[in-house]
Amino acid sequence: MSSTGDLSPAGRAAALDALAGDRELDVVVIGGGVVGAGCALDAVTRGLSVGLVEARDWASGTSSRSSKLLHGGLRYLEMLDFGLVREALRERGLILSVLAPHLARPVRFLYPLRHRAWERAYAGAGVLLYDVMARRGGLPPHRHLTRRQALRACAALRKDSLVGALQYSDAQVDDARHTLFLVRTAAAYGAHVASRTRVVGFLREGARVTGVRVRDLEYDRTFDVRARQVINATGVWTDETQSLVGERGQFHVRASKGIHLVVPRDRIQSTSGLILRTASSVLFVIPWGRHWIIGTTDSDWTLGKAHPAASRKDIDYLLSQVNRVLVTPLTRADVEGVYAGLRPLLHGESESTSQLSREHTVASPQPGLVVVAGGKYTTYRVMAADAVNAAAHNLGGAIPRSVTARVPLVGAEGFAALWNQRHRLAASSGLHVARIEHLLGRYGALIHEVLRLIADDPSLKSPVAGADDYLRAEVVYAVTLEGARHIEDVMTRRTRISIETFDRGMEALPVVADLMAGPLEWTDEQKRKEIEHYRLRVEAERASQEEPDDETADATRLGAPEVVPLA
Repeated sequence: MSSTGDLSPAGRAAALDALAGDRELDVVVIGGGVVGAGCALDAVTRGLSVGLVEARDWASGTSSRSSKLLHGGLRYLEMLDFGLVREALRERGLILSVLAPHLARPVRFLYPLRHRAWERAYAGAGVLLYDVMARRGGLPPHRHLTRRQALRACAALRKDSLVGALQYSDAQVDDARHTLFLVRTAAAYGAHVASRTRVVGFLREGARVTGVRVRDLEYDRTFDVRARQVINATGVWTDETQSLVGERGQFHVRASKGIHLVVPRDRIQSTSGLILRTASSVLFVIPWGRHWIIGTTDSDWTLGKAHPAASRKDIDYLLSQVNRVLVTPLTRADVEGVYAGLRPLLHGESESTSQLSREHTVASPQPGLVVVAGGKYTTYRVMAADAVNAAAHNLGGAIPRSVTARVPLVGAEGFAALWNQRHRLAASSGLHVARIEHLLGRYGALIHEVLRLIADDPSLKSPVAGADDYLRAEVVYAVTLEGARHIEDVMTRRTRISIETFDRGMEALPVVADLMAGPLEWTDEQKRKEIEHYRLRVEAERASQEEPDDETADATRLGAPEVVPLA
C-alpha cells in the first residue's frame, strides 16, 4: 500500500485519466456503496487491476442511511436463519478487532421484558445463543436484569412498561465514513476510483459485456472504460442498471423504506440503548454521540430511489412506538434530524418487506457481467468476496483467494497506540483531549493528516460555527483528501451536521461553503449556487416531513434540484 487513499480533486482527475485510458482493466465495479467499495478492495488486493465508479457521492444511497449498526440480527434467530446470524456476527467481530477498530465500537442494548417467566426464558435463550454464536468477540456477555436494575440503567422507562430486562452487546459504525474508508483503502492499493461518474451504457462484443460507458457529471464528458469483467453492485438500483444491458436479470430487488429520527441525548435518560418489539418488527433507540437515533420503519417503496422521503405518518409512527415506554414522551419539537433509506431486498413471494430475504445473491447473467444484490450492511465483505470470486472464475487463471479478512482499512494500523497516547496528542496539538478522541474515532491513525492542516493554519482548530462538534479542519480535510465535492457531501456524509442540528446545518452553511471554496477553486457564483442548493434541499426535506403519505412527501422532496443533474 503506497498511500492513505488520495481522493483529492487531483486524485480524481488521475483516476479518470486511468479509467479512460487504452489499458483494459481486469474488473470495473459499478456502485460506490459499501458492497461496491468492498468489491473494489477485494479485487485490487487479489492483484487485479480495478476501476470503481459511482454516479453520486460515495455512500450517497443506502450505505449512509442505515441504523449504523453492525449486528447479527436477533430477529433472524426467530426466523431460524442461523447461518445469516452466525456469518454477520463473525463479520462484526472482524470489523471491531481487525478491519476498522477506529471506526466501529461496542454498544449495549436493553431489551425490556413485559411478561414474567416465559418471556425471560424465551428471550434469554435467544441472547445466550447470540453470544455463543459470536464466541463473545471481545464484547461483554448478556445480563439478566430485575426491573429495578433496568430502571437504574434507563431511568427514562415507565415502570409499568417492563417487569425486568435483558442487556446484551452489539456494535455500531458511521456507515458513510466506513464506506468512504473502504474506497480510500481500495485507492491506496491501486484501484482507480471516481465519484460523480454515472454509467450510461455497457460496451458489448456480441453477447459479451466488455466494459461500461460513463459520463463524468462534474465536467460533462463521456468516455469508455474497458474491462474483462464488470460487477454491478448498485443495490436498490440493480434492476435499472441491468436494464442498460438490455436484459431483465435472474432476480429482482425490491426497495424497503426505513426512516430514522435523531434526538438530543438529554431527551432520553439512559446509559444503554434500547430494543423494543413492535407489531411488525423491532425498534432501536441507539446512542449516537450527543444524540439518539430512533428507528426504523419497514415499508414497501415504489417511488423514486434517489431521495426517499419521510412523511409525517412515518415520523408520528416512530414517536408513538417509542413513547409507549417513555416516562417523558418525545414530541416533534424534540426531533433534530430525520433521514430515510432504502434496503435492497431480494424479491420474494411475501407481501411484507420485513419477511423478504436479507441473504445475498451473486449471478453472471451474461458473459463479462457479475451482479451482486441483497444482503446486510454487516456482511458487505462476504458479499464482495463472493462477487469477486464469480468474476475471478470468469477471468480464468490462478487468481488468489480473498484476503480482505486480513486487510485493515486505512487508519486502523496504530489506532490502539494512538488512543493510549491521546493525552500526549492533545498536549502537542493544543486541542482538548475530548477533541482528540473525536478525531481518532473518525480518522484513526489518519488523525496526523488532520492535525497537519491545523499546524499549517491554526484557524482550522476552531469549531464550525453552528455545528461545534466538528472542527473547521475537518471540512477542509473532507475536500482535500476525502473526495467531497459539494456542500451536501460534507453536511450529510463526511459529517452528520444535517441531522445533528435542529436547523439542519443552516447556521453552519456559510462557514462550510467558505472553507470548501478555496480547495475546490469555486467562483463566487459557484459558491452562491452551492449554498442555494443546500438551502432548497433543507426546505424540501422539512416540507416533505409534514406531508401525510409517501406520494405527497416524495413529490415535495423532489422539488429541490440535484446539485449535479444525473440526466
